[in-house]
Amino acid sequence: MNLALTEDEVAFRDEMRTFFRNKIPADLRERNASGANPQGREDMITTMRILNEHNLATPHWPTSWGGRDWTPMQHHIWLDELQLASVPEPLAFNASMVGPVIATFGSEEQKQKFLPPTANLDIWWCQGFSEPEAGSDLASLRTTAIRDGVEYVINGQKTWTTLGQYADWIFVLARTNPDAPKKQAGISFILVDLKTPGIEMRPIKLIDGSVEVNEVWFEDVRVPVENLVGEENAGWTYAKFLLSNERTGITRLGWTKTKLAQAKKLAGETKVGSGTLLDDPIFASRFAELENQALTLELTQLRIVADYDAGKENPASSVLKLRGSELQQAATEILADVAGPDSLPFDAGDDSPSPAWAQRATPTYLNFRKTSIYGGSNEIQRTIIASGILGL
Repeated sequence: MNLALTEDEVAFRDEMRTFFRNKIPADLRERNASGANPQGREDMITTMRILNEHNLATPHWPTSWGGRDWTPMQHHIWLDELQLASVPEPLAFNASMVGPVIATFGSEEQKQKFLPPTANLDIWWCQGFSEPEAGSDLASLRTTAIRDGVEYVINGQKTWTTLGQYADWIFVLARTNPDAPKKQAGISFILVDLKTPGIEMRPIKLIDGSVEVNEVWFEDVRVPVENLVGEENAGWTYAKFLLSNERTGITRLGWTKTKLAQAKKLAGETKVGSGTLLDDPIFASRFAELENQALTLELTQLRIVADYDAGKENPASSVLKLRGSELQQAATEILADVAGPDSLPFDAGDDSPSPAWAQRATPTYLNFRKTSIYGGSNEIQRTIIASGILGL
């Protein structure tokens, strides 16, 4: 199998590389690369609107709604170059989750109403799937949406709602038929305006005191029936479709490579004895090992993308999620190790002798423990690899 890019693909890569570095403001990309603005609301809006203006925010959508008729390899190159340039990725809830669901299963009225502002981030969406007793076992959700004339009345609780504090709307899985014989049945996919009376967004503080996730309470929330996507009680089908889109690009190898390069540069500037941290052969070997693992994963990713180009499915996609998330965690870990004791005075400000990047290292390391859970936990991925690839 030839994994080298064709001449046309090289030209496309260069086009994307030039665009991301020239059209997205350099100071914005620097903030994203350094982690100085981890939530990045305004930077996310600015970026997504620039991308959308050039039909680069939602290239995987139907062409009639701003998508691009690209090959799988072009999609891969687009995302890889975007990450390598430290451009904030299009908001996943909009671009990769609810947008494709509405484009595929929504009514024409819903497409007209929601897709343009979703692509332009005029609407910020959040996800209402997980519940306190229904996370990995999502089919056990208990939030209900009972029809009352031309409205649904929603009651229940959602949790781990990422960036819900910024959101305008939430897409909710709710049980519209509590008496369905199977727990996967009787669930519907409903769009809810967060300004609707009866909704309360409660922040969940993380270990560093920041807010990234929330819990959402619904008490007799009345939503027009016209906000139901697709058919009633078919929400489980739409949720599976959404989750397949969520896992696209979850490898984030471009991000990992930039983070490793940053850590290696800083290690070469960190004085230890008569040399630098990078002069320590044990520490240097860690970088060599991680760089080799990143190269190996990149070759695996190209092989899988090449199969997609040829119209073939490849069960090794679970390897991308498994190893991709592990390498993201390893990159944040080695950066925290480079920071050493300087990583302890978190958020101490400019008066601290610890540099800003070091102060952010440990919170970032802790935050990235999540990557092996979301998008299908790594334990689940190992089971898929064992059965689908190894035949165990």
